[in-house]
Amino acid sequence: MPLGRSSRNNKRSSYTSYTSTVTTIVFVTLCVVGVWMLTSDSFVPPQTTNKRSSSSSSSSSAATTTTTTAATNDDFSSSSSVKADDKKDTPSYEDNPGDLPDDAIKSDDSHQSDSNDGNNSNRNNNANDNNDGANGSSQENQTNETDAEKGASSTDDKQGLRDQENGGNDVKNYEVKSENNNDDAAQVSTQGLHGKESGEAHEKQNENENQVSEESTMTQNQQSEENNEQRSDEQQQQQSNEDTSGNQEQELAASSQNGSNSQGGENKYTDEDQQQQQRQQKQENQVENNDISQGQSREGNESSQSNANTDQKPQQENDATAQEPQKPMLDGDRQKRIEEQQRLREEDETTSQSQQQSQEEAQKPEDTTNRRRERVEATSPAQQEHDEMQVQSDTHKDAQQNEESHKTDGSFPSGENSGIPKESKESKRSWSTQATQSENQKERRGQGGTGGDDSIYGYTWQLCNVTAGPDYIPCLDNEKALRKLHSTKHFEHRERHCPEDAPTCLVQVPEGYKRSIEWPKSREKIWYYNVPHKTLADVKGHQNWVKVTGEFLTFPGGGTQFIHGALHYIDFLQNSVPNIKWGKHTRVVLDVGCGVASFGGYLFERDVLTMSFAPKDEHEAQVQFALERGIPAISAVMGSQRLPFPSRVFDLVHCARCRVPWHAEGGLLLLELNRVLRPGGFFVWSATPVYQTLEEDVQIWKEMSSLTANMCWELVTIQKDKLNSIGAAIYRKPRSNDCYEQRKHNSPPMCKNDDDPNAAWYVPLQACMHRIPVNEAERGSRWPVVWPRRMRMPPYWLNSSQIGIYGKPAPQDFSADYEHWKRVVSGMYMSGLGISWSGVRNVMDMRAVYGGFAAALKDLQMWVLNVVNVDSPDTLPIIYERGLFGIYHDWCESFSTYPRTYDLLHADHLFSKLRKRCKLAPVMAEVDRIVRPGGKIIVRDESNAIGEVENLLKSLHWEVHLTFSKDQEGILSAQKGDWRPSIYTATS
Repeated sequence: MPLGRSSRNNKRSSYTSYTSTVTTIVFVTLCVVGVWMLTSDSFVPPQTTNKRSSSSSSSSSAATTTTTTAATNDDFSSSSSVKADDKKDTPSYEDNPGDLPDDAIKSDDSHQSDSNDGNNSNRNNNANDNNDGANGSSQENQTNETDAEKGASSTDDKQGLRDQENGGNDVKNYEVKSENNNDDAAQVSTQGLHGKESGEAHEKQNENENQVSEESTMTQNQQSEENNEQRSDEQQQQQSNEDTSGNQEQELAASSQNGSNSQGGENKYTDEDQQQQQRQQKQENQVENNDISQGQSREGNESSQSNANTDQKPQQENDATAQEPQKPMLDGDRQKRIEEQQRLREEDETTSQSQQQSQEEAQKPEDTTNRRRERVEATSPAQQEHDEMQVQSDTHKDAQQNEESHKTDGSFPSGENSGIPKESKESKRSWSTQATQSENQKERRGQGGTGGDDSIYGYTWQLCNVTAGPDYIPCLDNEKALRKLHSTKHFEHRERHCPEDAPTCLVQVPEGYKRSIEWPKSREKIWYYNVPHKTLADVKGHQNWVKVTGEFLTFPGGGTQFIHGALHYIDFLQNSVPNIKWGKHTRVVLDVGCGVASFGGYLFERDVLTMSFAPKDEHEAQVQFALERGIPAISAVMGSQRLPFPSRVFDLVHCARCRVPWHAEGGLLLLELNRVLRPGGFFVWSATPVYQTLEEDVQIWKEMSSLTANMCWELVTIQKDKLNSIGAAIYRKPRSNDCYEQRKHNSPPMCKNDDDPNAAWYVPLQACMHRIPVNEAERGSRWPVVWPRRMRMPPYWLNSSQIGIYGKPAPQDFSADYEHWKRVVSGMYMSGLGISWSGVRNVMDMRAVYGGFAAALKDLQMWVLNVVNVDSPDTLPIIYERGLFGIYHDWCESFSTYPRTYDLLHADHLFSKLRKRCKLAPVMAEVDRIVRPGGKIIVRDESNAIGEVENLLKSLHWEVHLTFSKDQEGILSAQKGDWRPSIYTATS
């Protein structure tokens, strides 16, 4: 502490100097004891700012304050300073986040600290009335702290800065305990440590300091050198302790014992009562720290910032610390032992506070999430049906509050600790799954998951040794199962027959394969060697399906029924029935027997989304052509089982020479279309029986007319297209049950009441019709609102009394999910994952809930196939209701698509759930099969599942661009390369 500089040149006698020195030491010791007894459980260090007033008493006040503080600062150093340092050095994420955008790696704590800056500044000003300058912003504090560190060029400077930080953090602890106390100034004045002192007190104190400084001049330089060496040793020991933080428990016990021994044996200026007071004070501080752990965790950041409020304070405290050892002591060794005692006590407190800090850090995100959930529920009232403005208003308020309190929503948005939504327990009871709805589904489960303990990194992959070669689809090319079929009458050989053990081999790439041409150019041409098949061009080239042009396969946009182009044909249908209203009234279309899917490809220009499907048959690779062009399609057939779609979801069903015998077997296949067609929806049948007079065509037309009449389908119109020389019959499904009840013959029959129309996973076809919903609150009783409003609005049939997937009332859950994915996509996906979205066209959401991810991508030139898992809540009807599309699937089996057909896969909490049912190695082999070379995957899941997926992707030679985790949740982004193994599997 600064005792002043000597102003006299005469020297006193040795006896007088010794007596004065002892007197001063006794005086200082009594002051210290008095401070301990008065403060007991709190200590108020000096408050210094870098802006000093020019009042006449500022110099004397600063000297007195610094003197008293330096004498007691080491004995009363608060653990909060250690906490602040630890918190400042602790990263927001436990794992290395890699290169992330600012909004992706900023932790929840930093946002909470930012939001409390204003309140903290007010408390600092109230507790420090003597300060002439207020605390600045967080940015200014960080700048000042950097300047202070640069100014500390010696060991004494660094030690002074640490002492100053301890003092600053002590202020924070005092503020937590007394921020509501209106008697701060009186209390500080009573303790005799701070506040405004009278002029006489200043003069007496300065005289005592000058007298002591004169008597201690002889030993000043020697003790200064000794203490410099002591501080250097202390810094090395402190750094060593930090590097060995793994042995904290042993250090804690040793430090406690050494501290108590040092207090009892070395410091002869304190008696047993004073030691007892120290122990009691330490215990009280620990109890109080536990009681206000939340406050201290927040104050940690504030302390780190307030420590650098000024440029002058580090230097002043540095001077004080440098002068403190100049007190006359009986010998230098005693001073070393006292400082060693203080250092051990600080380390003791550091260990306990660091452990408490980590617990507080883990609890804080959960507390913040709970508060945010309460706020969302409080600001989202029950929404009335058909009230779009109210829904959007509530959702907007919800989104604003989430963004204000958690700007990390771009990476880990609202819902849980990490921001990744999780299913609530209540929703599992209130929502049925496709697995439970489909009574006759097949069980194809593996031997169980790996549990995340076994790393498969380094797995030896081999190429699939199969007849299909580069076009291998495991569930459609299962030759062993196909040989066991007893009949192929109902196209059973075109249906799914998955291997009992999912394959773990990789599909080879065609020789000469190139990266796919980007949309929209891909609609007109693709690389020939990507799908090297000429048969379809030879058979259908004259109908403008596909042609071989040099190194390209070109698609003129024609089809069997629209040789002169799909756009003309689309307009022809619109003119035939104006109520179709492409892109408004009609949004989601099912195209049966799609060929190369030119009809669906050109409907994009009318803002219509088309689910195209065709079997893997003699029309070689027709669905693969469609997907390579960037048009959605799947491999499926109208066979013996229901299509993997819910009931009453398609606005229009289209068949253009699709070669399906609709009239056969009592209309079995047409009744399946009736199941998936929305009440009031259209069926467009463009086929030769409509406009030709051949005997076979006439007979088919008669049977179709009788069947559709018995099904109560209205024949809206029959129109002929002169340009293409074809005709089309357009039917409409009834919107009520009146016609069913008035039929003379119950053929086709009505389905039984216990027959679930939504059950679609491996469910056999039934020749019956389900009744039309008539209850206003039931799905299918009315037509959805026009597109794109239907995408934003919760479906009218979502009941507020039903709990949504994430725990809120279903309509609010829907809206919150939509806002959530808009924030994620715009805040992180678009710029934080290293993905060039201009090259992304075909996207699959491997575990969709409400379709929020697909809805967030609506304005981009891409389409998203939403996959609802058979063991997840059946939300696929909601996805269709909002004008999107999707399919049921079980990811323990292979997907019904060709290899190399998707640019991006998105998996949100898929693998952690999936590995409870099957192993992840076959699933990742399927991921590798589906994704194009250069394609990407985004995984959001539990940390241990992320780790297993990362190891598998690395073993597949995928490039992992990003992986990080927080609070047991993580995210991963990776890109597929061109690597293929050179060894084939053994033939079975």
